[in-house]
Amino acid sequence: MSLPHLVTTTSVSGGSQIDKPSPSSSTQPGGGQDKISEWAVPEGTPKKPVSKAQVSDSKACFHPLTRIMQLDQTSCIMLQILAISTTARNAGDSSTAEDNTSEVAGIIRKVIHVQLDTAPLRLLNTVTGLLCDREAQISTFKTSAEYKELLLSTMKHPDLRTGHIAEAVAMYFGCVMLSHRWEDTEPLLHDVHGRVVYKLKASSGLVKLQSFCRIVRDAGYHWAWVDTCCIDQKNNVELQKSLTSMFAWYRNSALTVVYLSDVPPSSKSGALAESAWNTRGWTVPEFLAPKVILFYQQDWSLYLDDHSPNHKGSVKIMNELEDATGIDARALVAFQPGMRDAREKLRWVSTRVTTVAEDIAYSLFDIFGIQLPILYGENKQNALGRLLQEIVAQSGDITALDWVGKPSEFNSCLPADISSYEPPPYAESSLSEDTIQSSVSSLRDAVALESASRLYQTLDYLSAPRFAHRRLQLPCIVFPVTDAMPMPGRDQETRTYEVKADGLHDLQITTKHKFIPFSQARPLRTGLTFLLVRPWSRHILDLPDPADDTQSMEDCSVPESLLHDWPPSEMSRKFIRTLTHEHCDYWFALHSLLLHFC
Repeated sequence: MSLPHLVTTTSVSGGSQIDKPSPSSSTQPGGGQDKISEWAVPEGTPKKPVSKAQVSDSKACFHPLTRIMQLDQTSCIMLQILAISTTARNAGDSSTAEDNTSEVAGIIRKVIHVQLDTAPLRLLNTVTGLLCDREAQISTFKTSAEYKELLLSTMKHPDLRTGHIAEAVAMYFGCVMLSHRWEDTEPLLHDVHGRVVYKLKASSGLVKLQSFCRIVRDAGYHWAWVDTCCIDQKNNVELQKSLTSMFAWYRNSALTVVYLSDVPPSSKSGALAESAWNTRGWTVPEFLAPKVILFYQQDWSLYLDDHSPNHKGSVKIMNELEDATGIDARALVAFQPGMRDAREKLRWVSTRVTTVAEDIAYSLFDIFGIQLPILYGENKQNALGRLLQEIVAQSGDITALDWVGKPSEFNSCLPADISSYEPPPYAESSLSEDTIQSSVSSLRDAVALESASRLYQTLDYLSAPRFAHRRLQLPCIVFPVTDAMPMPGRDQETRTYEVKADGLHDLQITTKHKFIPFSQARPLRTGLTFLLVRPWSRHILDLPDPADDTQSMEDCSVPESLLHDWPPSEMSRKFIRTLTHEHCDYWFALHSLLLHFC
């Protein structure tokens, strides 16, 4: 999924004065019951009431180079303006002045295209109520008072600060995005094309659209975007491009409005968590991506009557959203795409639904920062399989293999459905410090330091997981199963077996698969062997996280000094966590346990 190549300064205001707000301060709630005592309000939160419609986000970027690229381009443009203005003063005749005005207009147009490069293709003009394509948006700007003022000030004062044009353009083209749950009668592109939205005969979907445009217009913004009517749903190329760009559009928006159609007026805290909006797959990136967000109730009044300019700065609302989604409130406020904590992100959408089956996977592409084609019709198992394959291939993070459920036809090591990543219904076991110390003492004379060091190096040198062309290459620890006897139970769909394996404590495995009981005294006549396979994780040795974007896979080896400088007790302690702690029921508290026939 493509990320924007350039993130420009975004500052939107209903007036002509550009006023950059000071950095936001932290919010300190009263009382001691809140989960979060304070967090930094995200950059871009307007300091004035939203009716003033001023948003500044001069520091936002996906990559440090984007800001450098932006400054370099703007500096070049300003040098051109200085040269044009100097020529105009020296020439002094009207024809030359007209030529220079035309050149400055061309430079402004370049800045406009840079600004619109990360904006939706079609936008609703909140003043006229018309749906405008890219050229219509530019034409509207060129006939506005803001454009004439910019042109005049640039000609008169070429020594203005470098970002003057970019800020003025961003101020005018600031876009407000809508996040909502689709109703049965939503207006589509052909319903609003060439028509004034405010004059259309009201239906349930149109009332929502009209109300949204009025809210945006009254807040001082010129442009609004709704996924129902601003995308040609019948144009596959446009639809795919829009879906791959949508995270960037929400990210760069001046404001995102969340409409809770099933939350009645004057609702109390908790209504947001119960809204159907909170069950949909696409709403996850729609509330993670924006920096400024406001929640509105059924009658278009602000949720909890909270008139702060950015609800991401509201401790009460963010704590409620955290409870409803299971996403840490700090991630809700300042989310950054990436591979870190892969399984946790998969869990975020494990209970959500989408109208189109493949969309549950597609909605996660930008959350992981993954660029993959959107291929409607491939079925949900292939869509999810491609995503999971890319996560493992790019990051080496094997937590995506930690699941419970039906295996995928894409690859049997992957789940068939996103619901397999729901939280486990049990607590993972762990060893106490006293047990660890006792095990360390028992191994001090039994395990030589040289042997432990050699084992450590062997594990450290294991190759990283690789996943390509639906084939998984994964370092594993294998335990031959010696006994597998069925246990009595009433469940007709699943079977529970008491299992013994070399090097492991006895355990119970519940599965939908049925196999012939066997033991050391009564081995299988077929010659088949059962193996318990545990994917090897570098976390057991406290090695660097391969999913960390700041560290390459090649830099994940342990320094040699770490292998030789440890006192014997420390080396033993390290390996008791690996060999004893991991060789107990803890192994099977993890969903990544695989049962294979060989």
